[in-house]
Amino acid sequence: MITHTGTQAIKTKRLTLRRFTADDAEEMFKNWASDERVTRFLTWSPHRSPEESRAIIENWIAAYSDVSKYNWLIEFEGKAVGSIAVVRMSEKSEHAELGYCLGFDFWGKGIMTEAAGAVIDYLFEKVNVNRVGILHAVKNPGSGRVAQKCGLTFEGVNREYFKSAKGEFLDIANYGILRREWEEKKK
Repeated sequence: MITHTGTQAIKTKRLTLRRFTADDAEEMFKNWASDERVTRFLTWSPHRSPEESRAIIENWIAAYSDVSKYNWLIEFEGKAVGSIAVVRMSEKSEHAELGYCLGFDFWGKGIMTEAAGAVIDYLFEKVNVNRVGILHAVKNPGSGRVAQKCGLTFEGVNREYFKSAKGEFLDIANYGILRREWEEKKK
């Protein structure tokens, strides 16, 4: 049974995962939300201004009052560099699906793998999910590598499952990890 805890701070070796604040808008805009390399395979277009980032953050801050919402800012070396969130959750099936974004300048440093691993642990340990999934555009294999490094199993591809903000239909790869697999990995 799911036990909602809301977005609580998580510390890892190099990262702090925390709630967004309105003060994060400038760094969000500068470090990832305005970059087409980051948003290329997503449903939203690059932000046009820090004010656009701020408006989105304000909605997220308001959503924190709902303990079934999970949305973390990723902080690395004191900078806001990305985000990771539960984008879909099924209470009935005890399943959570993650979505994430990381600034281009921070790719290839293991940051997202570290963040996703910590959130996966949190979801199994604190929220009591039975399964965590990650979906990503096949054209974005870096996201698939994050899923693989976090111990998720490739489960197949949904053809033209997702339409990007640019209107491109994308094939989407599915990865998942079950509680029993996660527990075995933790031994």
